[in-house]
Amino acid sequence: MLQEAMMTSVPASAPDRPTRDYDQIRRAIAFLTQRWEEQPSLERLADHLGLSPAHCQKLFKRWCGLSPKEFVQAITVDHARGLLSSSASVLEAAHEVGLSGGSRLHDLFVTHEAMTPGDYKRRGEGLEIAYGFHDTPFGEALLLATERGVAGLAFVDEDKGQTRAEALADMTSRWPMARFTQASDQTEPHVRRIFCGNGRDYEQAVRLILIGTDFEIRVWETLLKIPMGRAVSYADIARHLGHPTASRAVGTAVGRNPISFVVPCHRVLRGDGNLGGYHWGLTRKRALIGWETGRVRSMAV
Repeated sequence: MLQEAMMTSVPASAPDRPTRDYDQIRRAIAFLTQRWEEQPSLERLADHLGLSPAHCQKLFKRWCGLSPKEFVQAITVDHARGLLSSSASVLEAAHEVGLSGGSRLHDLFVTHEAMTPGDYKRRGEGLEIAYGFHDTPFGEALLLATERGVAGLAFVDEDKGQTRAEALADMTSRWPMARFTQASDQTEPHVRRIFCGNGRDYEQAVRLILIGTDFEIRVWETLLKIPMGRAVSYADIARHLGHPTASRAVGTAVGRNPISFVVPCHRVLRGDGNLGGYHWGLTRKRALIGWETGRVRSMAV
């Protein structure tokens, strides 16, 4: 069940200062989200962060290619509704859109393989999984990998004050019979490939191992078809899978996606344009959407 999909990579320079930048960005996003209807000025945001207005503007531009004002526009409901326009057809034409000539928005190949339903029912028995915590441009991340590829990528949710131990427990509970070994040296190459890679060939692909129920895997495979800068609704995915009344089940499967960022569950919104939920915190979902908006705009110039 190997297939190819495409997704964006973070610019190679980003990991040089990931934790410092994202901590400031996270605080800025929380501030702007709480006050976006007031359209807070750059000076007001800078004062909240303890930065000069010039430094604040430069940080935002460097991180996502948008000014704070543009970022506020990118996380409003109106913008989200725009992302959802023609969302159903996006799923039908995703590969053509994602792989066509100059309009290509992705530069990192992803291949994925689904484990059998029997493997899932055994809850990971006999499976060796290495894990490690790493700094990324979107905060601290936990990556889990088997010898065949990446099985999990989670973020430590600062919104909830989550600890490393809690993030690890959340992920390991999905496959309780597996054997987990802390081995950052084994997971670090995967992190660099995901957040720094720019390969365009199979040898440099990010290899994913999807471990879930048959329905969950079908939902996650559908997520891989959503191009950067676009979004779909839970209902769109349900219709695409031939189960138009299964929006709630789709939402549950999206929430159980074990491989954040690479399998872009942050691109699924409610039908009214509101963000809906996100397993790793709504601040991070806003960050991902705003960052991708900046990338799409820069490519369109």
